Amino acid sequence: MDGSGGPPTIYDVARAAGVSIASVSRVLNGHRNPLPDTRERVERAVAELGFIPDGAARALSARFKEVVGVVIRRPTVAVSADGIFEDEETSLQFPDLINRGIEVAAQRRDFNLLISSVGLDSQDARRIFGLARKSDGLILHDRVLDLAEVERLGRQVPVVTLAGTPTPATVNVSGDNRTGMAELARHLVRDHGYRRLAYLDGHADSPDNLARKEAFDEQVTADGAEFISGPQWQGSYTAFGGARVIEHLLASGDSLPQAIACANDQTALGVVYALMRHGIDVPGGVAVTGFDDIPVARHLHPQLTTVRQPITDLGASAFETLYSMITDPGHPRHNVVLPTRMIRRESCGCPPETAPLTVRQA
Repeated sequence: MDGSGGPPTIYDVARAAGVSIASVSRVLNGHRNPLPDTRERVERAVAELGFIPDGAARALSARFKEVVGVVIRRPTVAVSADGIFEDEETSLQFPDLINRGIEVAAQRRDFNLLISSVGLDSQDARRIFGLARKSDGLILHDRVLDLAEVERLGRQVPVVTLAGTPTPATVNVSGDNRTGMAELARHLVRDHGYRRLAYLDGHADSPDNLARKEAFDEQVTADGAEFISGPQWQGSYTAFGGARVIEHLLASGDSLPQAIACANDQTALGVVYALMRHGIDVPGGVAVTGFDDIPVARHLHPQLTTVRQPITDLGASAFETLYSMITDPGHPRHNVVLPTRMIRRESCGCPPETAPLTVRQA
């Protein structure tokens, strides 16, 4: 029996077994070949609840496709003269880690993924809306559609955005950008005494980038230090974009700040590379920080000071949120903000990290 006193339903079985409603229906109706673990969990839940199936289970088997569409933003990577970043497009660690989190969570629910991509400069709304017709819902990475299109799409199919702007029709999942960047700014100004600090942007239209920049500006200014930004500090969330900004600044004769906070770790990789290529020590000449804590950040020389967010958990939370929207459309919707924390390493002037590399807490 369920908590309401009525007979148990297929929804109760799905919740007790931790699988999708369609998976319960497949087990009950003998359709396809569910995973042995799925079958065992469903049969155990049916027995424990005393569930008696009826025609509803058969009807529900055709209700869901058990497919979620994922749309990522595909960068256009320019290659430097020495070709140092020519393989960057194939090593985009941050979206790959998010997608891994989505995939693992989807497998637990017996869902499959359809992954598509759009370019940075051409939003392909028609293709995304077409993907929606093949899916039970969509997860959209950073700004793959403009806000009006996201809201229109959300009125047709459940939609979760990653690092997007919340709308009445969709749910957004992100890391706590403001808290992380404010903590980083306080550390650089108060603990290290830096008085001139710059922020190197990611994509200009990225809500994550804008939130990080605003929080860093506010905290640096509140602590009485000088905040530096502007068109010359526009990056692209890529190592090449970070290196290009430094090359242009040095070529124009501009003085560098004491510290550069980058919009993400990938950008910081390029900044460190360009500075050291010109004989500028990090952090002795300029301190450099990132955001995300992708795995390579711990293996750089110097090790990268950054703000850690639980990247794979972002993907898993996005899927679980979408799953609840698909299976229980009347349930209240809430945007999800996951915690972040600053990681102190060498690139800001702190001692190197000495903890075992196998120990990593989100």
